Amino acid sequence: MRSAVVLAAGRGTRLRSSKPKVLHEAAGRPLLGWVLHALAPLELDHIVVVIGHGAEQVRAYAESLPIPGISCVVQEQQNGTGHAVRIAMESGALDAATDVMVLAGDVPGISTETLSRVFVERGGAAAAVVTTRLDDPTGYGRMIRYGSRITGIVEERDASPEQKRIDEINTGLFAFEAQALRDALGQLTTDNAQGEEYLTDTVAYLAQTRTVVGLEVDSDEVEGVNDRSQLATISSTLNARTLDRLMAGGVGIVDPSSTYVDADVVVEPDALLLPGVMLHGATRIASGAEVGPYSRLTDTVVESGATVAFTVSTGAEIGPEAQVGPYTHLRPGTVLHRGAKAGGFVETKKAVIGEGSKVPHLSYVGDADLGKGVNFGAGSVTVNYDGFNKFHTTIGDGAFVGSDTMLVAPIEVGPGAYVGAGSTITTDVPADALAIERAERRTIDGWGARNRERHTKQSSSEPTSPTESGQKDN
Repeated sequence: MRSAVVLAAGRGTRLRSSKPKVLHEAAGRPLLGWVLHALAPLELDHIVVVIGHGAEQVRAYAESLPIPGISCVVQEQQNGTGHAVRIAMESGALDAATDVMVLAGDVPGISTETLSRVFVERGGAAAAVVTTRLDDPTGYGRMIRYGSRITGIVEERDASPEQKRIDEINTGLFAFEAQALRDALGQLTTDNAQGEEYLTDTVAYLAQTRTVVGLEVDSDEVEGVNDRSQLATISSTLNARTLDRLMAGGVGIVDPSSTYVDADVVVEPDALLLPGVMLHGATRIASGAEVGPYSRLTDTVVESGATVAFTVSTGAEIGPEAQVGPYTHLRPGTVLHRGAKAGGFVETKKAVIGEGSKVPHLSYVGDADLGKGVNFGAGSVTVNYDGFNKFHTTIGDGAFVGSDTMLVAPIEVGPGAYVGAGSTITTDVPADALAIERAERRTIDGWGARNRERHTKQSSSEPTSPTESGQKDN
């Protein structure tokens, strides 16, 4: 039975954040999430996540993922990697395991293919260690070899000057024969510079009587995250991988250098992403849709033939052939049906805009249902809030709302009705009726000239200096 131990107890002090290290996001997914998603296709019997700092937050995230076999154990005292693995092995979840992989929870670039190879490469050896080579290996454990065999790993703080010149480093990814790991963990001590139980010391112990093999991989795949700079670098790398995958699958991306797509976003073939696009969360872009330029969509669905430009959207559904933008804000609960339009400087919230209906520009539609073929004029507003509660507006099929109109909810405008421009409508409008609700015009002849004259006289009579106003110099 194959299982894995994921080490996710660290604080990540160099990130200077109260958030647990492994929950920091890279390319739209927490670091730990990348590791667990890479493990998922291996169909392991158990994945034990060792947690510590921010334990409950990390537990909640790990156990929320749709990946079977995940459980968490808490490392109350941070006494080293060997101590963390021992806690996992003693938890009971791995009692039946025959093969155990151990890896860090902050290596988001690791691939399923490499993880699978580690199990294969171990073969009948006691352990397999994944290594890489760095031009500057400072800070990492160095691989000690005798010919092609690995005989040990020495940590930076315990390394001699000669050992520090070795450029092959330990990546923290291992595969063990389970019983060999149990035996080796029982031999660990804290006799080292950090006073901790090093998992790496198991390698020297096992190499005395058994074979330990190495698997060298590219450094990009096993790079960890220790500070904000490394987090930004790995995010960029992962985003580039996502974009390459999308383009290989037939998605058009005009400028990859300015395009950002989260890991779990779905973009179908023949969709087109223009420069400056950012797609987050559970967003889905259908084939034939065009998004951008400079649009940020979160948890938004864009159906085939729709166009979205210069838009911020969260939790919206944009139907087939709908048009959104420019400079449009779609808030949660917005639904645009086929051919609907939310144009320039329009904001919507909990608004259903029916097939072929138009909110062309400079309007707010909140807590409202617009039927088919509705025209909602420029500068018009559904007045949905009285300071305490939100109220609903319903506009029937084919209705026409003139520009600069206030619809004071709760209110219903019937099918085919017209509302005159500049109206403030406070009661329902029957179907096919014309509603005009304005204050009666009052014209006062000559008022403008008299007003200017009055202000001119006031200005000329005002004091022009402290002396003229009766004040004395101090």
